[in-house]
Amino acid sequence: MEKSWWGIHAGRTGEAHSLFVDQGVIAIGWHEMGDLSLLKPKREAFKDRLSQVHSNWSVPKIAVSAGQPFRFVHEMKVGDFVIFPSKIDKLIHIGEVTGSYFYDTSNEPSYPNRRKVEWLKSLPRTGFSQAALYEIGSAMSLFSVKNFADEFAVALSGQVLQPSVATENEAIVAVVEESEQSTEDFVLKRLAYGFKGHALEHFVAGLLEAMGFRAQVTKKSGDGGIDIIAHRDALGFEPPIIKVQVKSTEGVLGEPEVKQLKGNLSAGEKGLLVTLGSISSKAELFARTVPDIRLIDGTQLVKLVLEHYEQFDSGYRAAIPLKRVYLPSLAEEST
Repeated sequence: MEKSWWGIHAGRTGEAHSLFVDQGVIAIGWHEMGDLSLLKPKREAFKDRLSQVHSNWSVPKIAVSAGQPFRFVHEMKVGDFVIFPSKIDKLIHIGEVTGSYFYDTSNEPSYPNRRKVEWLKSLPRTGFSQAALYEIGSAMSLFSVKNFADEFAVALSGQVLQPSVATENEAIVAVVEESEQSTEDFVLKRLAYGFKGHALEHFVAGLLEAMGFRAQVTKKSGDGGIDIIAHRDALGFEPPIIKVQVKSTEGVLGEPEVKQLKGNLSAGEKGLLVTLGSISSKAELFARTVPDIRLIDGTQLVKLVLEHYEQFDSGYRAAIPLKRVYLPSLAEEST
């Protein structure tokens, strides 16, 4: 019978590392659910129990989260292999599951759901391809390892598998793309929940200030649909004047909104429409026929925020806390 490969993490900061390595067990949390062996061996039973202890969780989150303890108890088998990438000693521990599920609240009570494991090898991360490391870097506590199980099997046998340049490059691209997408999602969520309506207008004005413009938010009423007036010089005498409309909706912005902005522009004025959501193809097409209008959707807004983040007011930086990190980059080929 073919053995399965599993990946497991010892908490966000590796707090269960000692339990794993020193005591020869693997464990997962979900201590609020109690002894998982008391639940019926069905996914629905695990979902029901999890919804009882986390009544504020959404249905999709319950479904995803409940699957992990269910697999740990009922799908993981004795003889399966497990991969534990430790955040403490920075090694990849590869072991074999030697025992069935048991419940134990002694030492590390936050990780009472356990199985015995025999660690077979502990190897440095540098011995694995970037793609394999990426797979075991899953955000979940317990997950199935499929795409690069063969690489870990080769490492367990004592051989060295040299990954191809193409495979490494694909992994680098995937890492960068996921990191960028996660950052975009984070910024958009902070804007959507923390800067509704008029607050988003002030945020966009702050962004324009960080970009070198002078920007003033108009009054809530009597603004003719214009939320911000921006210009380059301090007194606003030098053209062009930029009239800005800000939409805090996360839906699709259509052609009528662009036409409304165009109708508010006088000769020589420029128009800017900013939305947290997306922009319809019709709106994009119409905007291309009006050279004095620019459209910025949620993705473009995030890029501008990241580009000018250091120039932002400290209050806005605190509301959207970010830090500079380095990501891998594909080396340019020498000519």
